[in-house]
Amino acid sequence: MPDLSKITSIEDLRVIAQRRVPRMFYDYADSGAWTEGTYRANETDFQKIKLRQRVAVNMEGRSTRTTMIGEEVSMPVAIAPTGMTGMQHADGEILGAKAAKAFGIPFTLSTMSICSLEDIAANTNGHPFWFQLYVMKDRDFIERLIDRAKAANCSALQLTLDLQVLGQRHKDIKNGLTAPPKLTIANMINLATKPAWCLGMLGTKRRTFGNIVGHAKNVGDLSSLSSWTAEQFDPALSWADVEWIKKRWGGKLILKGIMDVEDARLAASSGADALIVSNHGGRQLDGAQSSIEALPAIVEAVGTEIEVWMDGGIRSGQDVLKARALGARGTLIGRSFLYALGAYGEAGVTRALQILHKELDITMAFCGRTQIDDVDSSILLPGTF
Repeated sequence: MPDLSKITSIEDLRVIAQRRVPRMFYDYADSGAWTEGTYRANETDFQKIKLRQRVAVNMEGRSTRTTMIGEEVSMPVAIAPTGMTGMQHADGEILGAKAAKAFGIPFTLSTMSICSLEDIAANTNGHPFWFQLYVMKDRDFIERLIDRAKAANCSALQLTLDLQVLGQRHKDIKNGLTAPPKLTIANMINLATKPAWCLGMLGTKRRTFGNIVGHAKNVGDLSSLSSWTAEQFDPALSWADVEWIKKRWGGKLILKGIMDVEDARLAASSGADALIVSNHGGRQLDGAQSSIEALPAIVEAVGTEIEVWMDGGIRSGQDVLKARALGARGTLIGRSFLYALGAYGEAGVTRALQILHKELDITMAFCGRTQIDDVDSSILLPGTF
């Protein structure tokens, strides 16, 4: 285990990940659509919100423990689903799931993961985790995928609603993003500067989309995968499909990608257990609101009917506290997780969670609260949110 005691922020991990991860995969994680304006706003809009410091308050006995859809969590943070996580670090999804389990927070596996549902279950001794579902045109494949999630002991299904069509990320096009990477001269030169990453990939058999290859019709290898994915994302996805998936799944359902009050009301009336205020990390509709800016109106509209969570731009425990103060029952981290994984694997993810927890705990104390469930907008400076 490396000594990571001098790693004191998520930014430290980002810098190291940029050095260690091949350019095409680092850029895949660290990019937004078009001008990246919404991607940047997700972070910067948190900085506008100011905290009220309180003094002479008994700060003993603090706890960040709470629940998300009835599941106990050590802090109101879950690991968000991220595609191609296993290309940031060999066996990345497995390492993330193990770190999350040890820390007592939920891990969400993406449909577009490198490690499969079965890989996660086998390497966490059947510990419950969440699964994120993309709706494909091949409904038979989706039904079997849902059944596999049940068999893997997934305790919640996270249905992503904002990827009916793919947003354009310029860096991915310029880098010729593929999994595994195409051996162009530029990519080979770049890979030569990432020896630890290359050794890790040589040591694993997991280098493709484990939930899809060998499971979807006529997708037996990477050459057939790219054409399948290009055709399969379903632009006709509707609320009727949400109802069908809810019935087929039969368990706890989370709807991801809500940015509008009207859509939030539809999500609440669908019978889902939670919704996630999310703009897909600024990777879909550039020019949309930041997630933290959209959060308060959605909480006000449906917060008594359904659990409201948020993701996008969380780089510190202070961000988690601000989201909680504005009504988010829970938060999810994507890039903060990927930076940590790319930097140091499982140990990096553990360190990132330690950093977030410490920042959350200390900031909560300075704001005069000792229990996360007692945090509300009164800890924020009026006029800054």
